[in-house]
Amino acid sequence: MTDPADTAPPLPTFRPEEQVCGNCKLWSPHSVDERRGWVGPCRLQSSRGMFPPSAPICDKYAPRGTAVAPAAHSPSRERTARSVAPVVIRRRVDPNEVVDLEGLNMTREELMDIFREASGLTDAPPLAGKWEGGMVRLVPGNPELQAKDLPIDSLFHKVVMVRDRLRVLEQKLNAHPKLSDAEKVEMQSYITRVYGSLTNFNVLFKDKGDQFVGAKGDE
Repeated sequence: MTDPADTAPPLPTFRPEEQVCGNCKLWSPHSVDERRGWVGPCRLQSSRGMFPPSAPICDKYAPRGTAVAPAAHSPSRERTARSVAPVVIRRRVDPNEVVDLEGLNMTREELMDIFREASGLTDAPPLAGKWEGGMVRLVPGNPELQAKDLPIDSLFHKVVMVRDRLRVLEQKLNAHPKLSDAEKVEMQSYITRVYGSLTNFNVLFKDKGDQFVGAKGDE
């Protein structure tokens, strides 16, 4: 049976001067709709759901290759009602303070990183500009079989998820109370080798600080 994804139409392209979402860096291809063809979401207006790249632009339009300006907030002229609630002074928490979770010790910042990663609230690293809107083509060795296209945005999202979960694994490993230092070093070496195997994906990251770093030297 033929996989429906194998028969997907090519991603439509538009002239640079065309005012459509397909020329906006905030729109990314996601999947093929039976009636509308390629559809995808807007990064700033997720409430719009999935829509085709031929949709007309809105006031958030940002041409590909340009920086996205933060939304301007105009000061309100309305008089703000004075609050009569008591003022609560919160103690400033040291992010490096160590917390004990039933024998598992880690800093508050490490714990918050785990919560943010698990809830999906971490800031996604930016994709290198030259790959925006691009596709990955998987070509079978048999020329009679059709190639399969995958949006680079989707691949990049999966690579970032792998990277973030490896970082959480490192944090839990380093804070584990029942592992000796020698055991931690040995397990850390395996994680470092995994990072090294993933360095081929570094070309997708815009910022070098977000990339995978493997073992140094001639390993």
